[in-house]
Amino acid sequence: MGITEEVEGGGVPDPCGDLSGDREPHPSDSLRTFGAVVQALREYAGLSRADLADRVRYSKHTVESVELGRRMPDGTFVERAEGALGNTGALRKAARHLTRGEVGLAVWFRRWARLEREAVSLCTYECRLVPGLLQSAAYARAVFEGTIPLRTDAELEAQLAARMERQKLMRERPTVPFSFIVEEHVFRRRFGGVEVMRGLFDHVLELSAPRNVTLQVVPLEGSLHACMDGPVQVLETADGRRLAYSEGQKNGRLISAPSEVSALCQRYDTLRSQALSPTESRALLERLRGEL
Repeated sequence: MGITEEVEGGGVPDPCGDLSGDREPHPSDSLRTFGAVVQALREYAGLSRADLADRVRYSKHTVESVELGRRMPDGTFVERAEGALGNTGALRKAARHLTRGEVGLAVWFRRWARLEREAVSLCTYECRLVPGLLQSAAYARAVFEGTIPLRTDAELEAQLAARMERQKLMRERPTVPFSFIVEEHVFRRRFGGVEVMRGLFDHVLELSAPRNVTLQVVPLEGSLHACMDGPVQVLETADGRRLAYSEGQKNGRLISAPSEVSALCQRYDTLRSQALSPTESRALLERLRGEL
């Protein structure tokens, strides 16, 4: 659709009235929520999409795409829609929280990934794979290549780029404490062959060397421990809140209830005492690398 297309409803075409070039390849939850608010206000006002398009001087197609969360509305659209739908302030306030979907990140993980970037501390327990923040590029590629259903080459590269981009916070935030507890069997499972695993061990040892990063391994010979229910992450926000995240098959859950987060923090703290010390863990990884 070109910008010279006539606006449905008889309005005058506006050179700023089409967002065709802004279609979101990966709509975010905030875009979908904003679109739902626009639709609800429009229907409450008794307007069709064509009616609203006429009032805001955008095409009906653009109004539909915004309502479905497929397009990022610009400031002009927000202001015109606000005026056309009662000036309640709802759209202006909702627009402040709009974010684009992060390409390569699972939909259910995107909110947690944003929280990670602002966290003042981050704790991760993992029993399936090496945590994403510690994965080497070759290891991550091997993981993505084995995912079912299979990804296209473009999707795989987008996921890999997103994972490597996410790791930058490890280097860019040297005063933020990062704690990792990983099961020993995770490091023994070989992905992509010997060279990939050697590269992984080198990468993990490098990223866990700074003073603000702690890596502990739960040994194979260990007995039952506090986090047997599965992987978990816990972070603290700048305003002192603690949040947790757990993930399973094709889903993830952000946990904010204080009682639940408190229980997970207690489990993580207990597991720290049950895992090998950071020094012992580093020695184990160096030994496993030498055995390859």
